[in-house]
Amino acid sequence: MITKENKEKAIALTQVNKNDVGSPQAQISILTTRIKEVTEHLKANKHDFMARRGLVQMVGKRKRLLKYLERTDFAQYKAVVEKLGLRR
Repeated sequence: MITKENKEKAIALTQVNKNDVGSPQAQISILTTRIKEVTEHLKANKHDFMARRGLVQMVGKRKRLLKYLERTDFAQYKAVVEKLGLRR
């Protein structure tokens, strides 16, 4: 589970302005943090199939958000991929 502090740090990486918490950039950043946490959990708990299912869903949602961002604002897309270190 992502803590409030970790969520705020993730949002701060990509937010457009001070009050930005729901933009695609912020959502992608939050999902990336959650994906990293669940991946670490699954390394220790190989048979947790519900967590694996949730991970697949989060990866899919992040992928859709990245596609949307790429289609609407390519410069922001490149910036987010670079900041978060995603392979695209």
